Amino acid sequence: MKIIHFSDTHLGYNDLDIVNEENINQREADFYDAFSQVVEDIEKLKPDFVIHTGDLFHRSSPSNRAITFALKEFKRLNALNIPIIMIAGNHSTPRTNLSSPILKIFEDFENVYVSYEQEYKKVEFDNIIFHTLPHMNDENKAEEQINLCEENINRTKKNIMMMHCSVGAWYLMQEFGEWVYPSSKEYLFEKMDYVALGHWHGFGNVGKYENVFYSGSTERTSLNDKRNSKGYALVELDDKVKVEYKEIKIRPIITKTVDCQEYEKSIETLDLSDTKDAIVEVKLQNLTTLQSIDIQNSDIKKLFADAMSVTVKREFKKDSKESATLDDIQALSLEEYFLEHIKEQSEDKEYDRLKPKIQELFSKYEEAYDDTL
Repeated sequence: MKIIHFSDTHLGYNDLDIVNEENINQREADFYDAFSQVVEDIEKLKPDFVIHTGDLFHRSSPSNRAITFALKEFKRLNALNIPIIMIAGNHSTPRTNLSSPILKIFEDFENVYVSYEQEYKKVEFDNIIFHTLPHMNDENKAEEQINLCEENINRTKKNIMMMHCSVGAWYLMQEFGEWVYPSSKEYLFEKMDYVALGHWHGFGNVGKYENVFYSGSTERTSLNDKRNSKGYALVELDDKVKVEYKEIKIRPIITKTVDCQEYEKSIETLDLSDTKDAIVEVKLQNLTTLQSIDIQNSDIKKLFADAMSVTVKREFKKDSKESATLDDIQALSLEEYFLEHIKEQSEDKEYDRLKPKIQELFSKYEEAYDDTL
């Protein structure tokens, strides 16, 4: 049995104030392109089931363009006669009862099964049960729904659990008020053939569990997410579960460093060969106050004429001999500072495990100032 698991597609997301030839925000178009790539792979691979574990749209009230695009793509999927099971994520769940859940628009599709009511829903077929637990605003209610899920396990069939929440990282996420799966209920994972997760944007399994996976997002909702690899999970269920990561092609983020202690030489030796149509981040390191005045962002951006977008970050020299001013303070980000602290306090293996989760956390921290969360 073959299942394609994808998630966190965030249709309608836009950023950078750059439009393409069709007058559509270029980053919004990138998200549509990433989604279409997964649909094309579904058409080629012809899995037995397709599952989407939340945040189909970036907003609970998406734009007309995002809705129109989604309906067109799901019409393609529906025509394949492959069952598609989809749950709501936090971005797709209204905060009040005054708004209608957006996933209701798919209820009339013959092969699409949606779960969005902030409660457990069983989607059952001849040889498999999908136990769906969409995003829930009330964590007290969530535990009740997990108990319902456990009661509905049928050992004569395959059992797939679908959730949109944080698993195995409660210490990172609970302060954001998002649904965190209770660690006391993790024993349930061992009763499932596969646990499909959404919410974290990086692909990977959770802790010791070989059957519990985040598929990751199909694009980046923050430029802090430096992973150039995005895609989905191809799951094969036989006697044992086999999960294969399938990468799709997305716009790269490229970081270039200019050492301002040897500014002219550093500029001359810049490699521009990989920056065409990329999102480029340029780090000006070892800056002094006077250099910061002389070096203009516009001059740096002209060097990358073929890039889609260029941002410039300034990192000031630590040991400047000039009189100390606020401008001379080293421009370390909170994320970098926190990662350095974790690295000092952890063994290498533990640091490697925590690093992507911390980066994901800071991506969400950035988004906390956005009214779309």
